[in-house]
Amino acid sequence: MGKIVDIYCKKIFSLSLIFNSLLTVVFAMGLLASYYTLFPAWTPYPPFIVDGRLFWLLIPAALFNIFPCVNIGKVHTGRLWFHHYVYGFLVIIAAIGATALILPSGLSSLFVIYTTDAGINAGRFFIVGGVTLVLDDLADVSEKLQSGLKIIKTKAQRNGRILHLVQVGMGFVSLYFLGAITIYLMQHQVEVTLANSILLGSLMITVLTSFANVKRRVWLNVNMCSDTG
Repeated sequence: MGKIVDIYCKKIFSLSLIFNSLLTVVFAMGLLASYYTLFPAWTPYPPFIVDGRLFWLLIPAALFNIFPCVNIGKVHTGRLWFHHYVYGFLVIIAAIGATALILPSGLSSLFVIYTTDAGINAGRFFIVGGVTLVLDDLADVSEKLQSGLKIIKTKAQRNGRILHLVQVGMGFVSLYFLGAITIYLMQHQVEVTLANSILLGSLMITVLTSFANVKRRVWLNVNMCSDTG
């Protein structure tokens, strides 16, 4: 019984970290869209974020965590009828369909507009959740994709030291954004909104994940990663 609990805890923990990485990316996309739309009338978190275009760096910093997070969840949980990615695609399709009915500006703006609408934000949540399930089970989507992932893994093994150093750099990039936005909000407490609070929480997890990956030397031990799921 204890082993089963441990397996499912690892899977849930892995999915949560993948979801958080994607959430950080969504926040970065939204801030970039606002910056390019409103600049110079608006810039994000000045003067601590010296240039709004720096949020482009946050996207790879968050995405870089996904492989190690997927690896944490490489445990045998079994499946209910279908692979996880099937449920992921079903969730994505259903969420997109439902959100399209209430989004006035079209789906192209789904992740780049600022809104407090509960329905739209729920749609975003489920789409990101669906993508999380697909990424967790990506190797099972097709044999060609599985072969492609194996090639990428082989290249990662050969360049483990470089990737390890990149992971260190990405950790400090995330830490910069966390520190800068935290200091800004401490000085502008009127802007401590739910969205900014969630952003800080997501950044905190992204930073901790990045440095945990460094400590675990994930990229230096890619050959030890399991291919089972």
